[in-house]
Amino acid sequence: MASDQTTPIKKYLPRLLVLVVLVAAAFYGFQSYRYNQHYETTDNAQIEGSSAPVLARVAGYVQQVAIEDYATVKRGENLVTIDPQEYEVVLQQAEADYQQTLADLQTARADLQTAQASLTNVRQNLKVAQSNAEVQSARVSKATNDLKRDENLYKGQSLTQKQLDDSRNNADVQTRQYEANVQQIALAKTSENVAQAAIAKAQASIQKAEALLNVKQAAIDNAKLRLSYASISAPITGKIGKKNVVVGQYVQPGQTLFTIVNDSTFWVVANFKETQLEHMRVGQPVDVKIDAYPNLEVKGKVVSLAEATGAKFALLPPDNASGNFVKVTQRVPVKIEIENPAKYKDLLRAGLSTDIAVKVQ
Repeated sequence: MASDQTTPIKKYLPRLLVLVVLVAAAFYGFQSYRYNQHYETTDNAQIEGSSAPVLARVAGYVQQVAIEDYATVKRGENLVTIDPQEYEVVLQQAEADYQQTLADLQTARADLQTAQASLTNVRQNLKVAQSNAEVQSARVSKATNDLKRDENLYKGQSLTQKQLDDSRNNADVQTRQYEANVQQIALAKTSENVAQAAIAKAQASIQKAEALLNVKQAAIDNAKLRLSYASISAPITGKIGKKNVVVGQYVQPGQTLFTIVNDSTFWVVANFKETQLEHMRVGQPVDVKIDAYPNLEVKGKVVSLAEATGAKFALLPPDNASGNFVKVTQRVPVKIEIENPAKYKDLLRAGLSTDIAVKVQ
């Protein structure tokens, strides 16, 4: 009797199980269909963060390293010091050259003042010489007229020989004195030209010294700048990775010492297939699942879509004009902003893999 009662159950149990599985599969398929109608998903996504390389800007031996691997640093904090002695010597030499040029400039200005004073004296002497020459010219004219009158009187025997000789001597003396005054005028003019040349030379020396002074000042500024580069500071606030520098190491300009990652700003870059972009828009909400924290719920929103596919940014972009063309579904980078990033500051890391679901409808 018991055997007869269990026979129908055993007979229909497999069918019931199959029916339950089919119903469950249909329900799951329906739910997946509805989900896919409202969401676009991808697992080709990573968390990104801003970073800044710390570079050596001058060559030299590392004198001090003030941080350890994976340390937190603040912007402006001194991290590495390169031996500054060489750059201090260059700065001292530049400052000495500047002082020498400044002294040359002061000397040139003193020479200009001397030349200008000399020109003033020469011009004053020239005026005096010209005035004396004018006076002496009148005396020569009078002595010449007196000589002519005395000669006429001597011919009329109204004047003695001695008186005529005295008149001639006086005319000769006055003429020679006038000639001396003319020579003084010429000498004063020559001295004036010499003084003007000295002024021009001093002015040229001043201009040259001033131009050279600017060059020396630029050399000082450059030396100070290079000296400041011996102290390497953090360009941003964040955490460093593994440092590639030790005390005593010789570094070259442009050499990367380590990288600082900004630990306060993170976002997600998801690479969606081109067939998934039809309904995707900026501002749509996003569910972010982080592989490292499967139970962590992170929300975000779409902030931008790239203007080109990822292949266009590759080092060697594909050439579709070749004869062996194979159509491949392209992917477009989409930037997703994480809401309340400070809430996840201690959890997020650049490079972590994520699953992204964008609600498009």
